[in-house]
Amino acid sequence: MKQMTVALFATIVLLFATGSWAVNKAEISENVNSVAAAINNGKAAGTFKSDTFTPYVFILEKEGKLLVHPSLAGESLKVKAPPVYAALAKATPEGVWVQYKWKGKTKNTYAKMTKNNLIIGSGY
Repeated sequence: MKQMTVALFATIVLLFATGSWAVNKAEISENVNSVAAAINNGKAAGTFKSDTFTPYVFILEKEGKLLVHPSLAGESLKVKAPPVYAALAKATPEGVWVQYKWKGKTKNTYAKMTKNNLIIGSGY
């Protein structure tokens, strides 16, 4: 019984340490896909609010300027965080998971390119 308790505790610690406990990759990609589809169908990027989704969704111009973000809207990731921009620039019309470091933490983001070359992203 003690070994089972230790194994369960270790599993819970691992889930929290990796951030997997509360992460729902399917929900994240669904949120990004829905925003990309709306933009591809003519909805203006500026009409989206980043905090409508959990985790938040951001919208980035291909050149690096964040159009929608909870705290960095209007700033250029190409200037502010070139490695983050480089990872997000790998976005495809089909969507792709990318990984990068942000403020010392590893981030995993689902990024998708719209027809008009905006990058929609969200992650953990």
